[in-house]
Amino acid sequence: MQAEVLRAFRFTLAPTSGQEEVLLRHAGAARWAFNHALGMKVAAHRQWRAAVEALVEQGVADADARKQVRVPVPTKPAIQKHLNSIKGDSRTGGLPEGAAGPARPCPWWHEVNTYAIQSAFIDADRAWGNWLDSLRGKRAGRRVGYPRFKKKGRSRDAFRLHHDVKKPAIRLTTYRRLRLPTVGEVRLHDSGKRLARLVDRGQAVVQSVTVSRGGSRWYASVLCKVTTELPDRPTRAQRERGRIGVDVGVKHLAALSQPLISDTPASQFVSNPRHVRRAERRLTKAQRALSRTEKGSARRAKARRRVGRLHHAVAVRRDSALHSLTKQLTTRFAAVAIEDLNVAGMTRSARGTVATPGSRVRQKAGLNRAILDAAPGELRRQLTYKASWYGSQIAVLDRWWPSSKTCSACGWQNPRLTLADREFHCTDCGLRIDRDLNAARNIAAHAVISGTSPATQVAPGKEETQNARGASVRLPGPRAEKQEAMKREDARPNSQAPPRRSNPPTSPNPHQEQAKLF
Repeated sequence: MQAEVLRAFRFTLAPTSGQEEVLLRHAGAARWAFNHALGMKVAAHRQWRAAVEALVEQGVADADARKQVRVPVPTKPAIQKHLNSIKGDSRTGGLPEGAAGPARPCPWWHEVNTYAIQSAFIDADRAWGNWLDSLRGKRAGRRVGYPRFKKKGRSRDAFRLHHDVKKPAIRLTTYRRLRLPTVGEVRLHDSGKRLARLVDRGQAVVQSVTVSRGGSRWYASVLCKVTTELPDRPTRAQRERGRIGVDVGVKHLAALSQPLISDTPASQFVSNPRHVRRAERRLTKAQRALSRTEKGSARRAKARRRVGRLHHAVAVRRDSALHSLTKQLTTRFAAVAIEDLNVAGMTRSARGTVATPGSRVRQKAGLNRAILDAAPGELRRQLTYKASWYGSQIAVLDRWWPSSKTCSACGWQNPRLTLADREFHCTDCGLRIDRDLNAARNIAAHAVISGTSPATQVAPGKEETQNARGASVRLPGPRAEKQEAMKREDARPNSQAPPRRSNPPTSPNPHQEQAKLF
């Protein structure tokens, strides 16, 4: 099936010292433009709040006051028009030609590409819209907080340039050189042969490029509209290998229900590289050196750059390992079954509150660090989009299904299985198997492909509930800060009865706040 899809081609740049200064100037301009646009939106929001509070003080009901007050929040066209009317020009002493008065903002605008500023305005609009949609319950996922200003030294240095079709300024001049408007031709560490050939054949059209800095490296992500063949069904080799269950963990990065490589049983366990632990000694040394420096000094800036380089190296190694695993899974199997993990709940701190302090806080912090280093959320994200590329499907097992405590052979449940038990022993059929491998087989057998009926996906005699505790899988509200019901694999008294349930919570989340909308 031929279709047009958006794909990004990421290259590592090797800019000269002069080009790096230009890149930093563009990143600073984008940061300033974002803050300028967000400042205008925040000012309008505060004006609306003040008007509402004034009406409330006069005796108007809060709900009625919110409906009466209307303060338009400026968007990109209005912000850009306002900036054009007030901005200065460093070529004329900071003032528009023939004007007099105090210095105007943004006198350096002509030194950077205009798309770097316009794209920042678009990003500010998107951040503001995401916050409003999250408050109103129109946006799925975790709650989006109030947009924050970008601070130099803390926010990521990045900017985006859009492609002009009439005057193509973003293009590969050679396989090793990428031309960026205003910046010029920048050398690549990688080869751009694949993208260049797609463009030459007319199968790819450049849309934009996002330039960002990670550690001491600069990257260019070229977004293209690519005309490609998307498989509508698995290949013959994928159908022969069928479905594979993936149990993500900490001891092993993943336990697989069948070998990743044929006739290689050892490939059922993917070792966890533990990237953070390998770099822990160097990170500790670098962070201690950073803590001994004086704020604002040159030595502190140098020490901070070293810490950033080490963290970036860890992130690159983690991405490389995950990309290698997810591509093998999606290209070799017709369906990949995974578990719906609540990563945010699994990695929540155990500190508790002043009234009810937590226990074993340091141990839980170490476990959280290990889970985040394995990055199960990123693993699922990569599997999701790669499955559509290679014709495979993603099957998801409900997060409340007791995959670790259920025998993959007969369905008996062990009510006393703990995390310390690394081997699952079934007293009904006598099966002895690694607990992670047992969970992977259960995931492969009971996961449901999105858009299909659960009744056609669950094996006979194996009942599946939406929630083993009777609570909703989603947050109780669009602005709830946490999910009360965590995963608990309740024991099943016998192989015929379904898992036990507890009554769903009837009281609202105590941490849920009443959001103030426009």
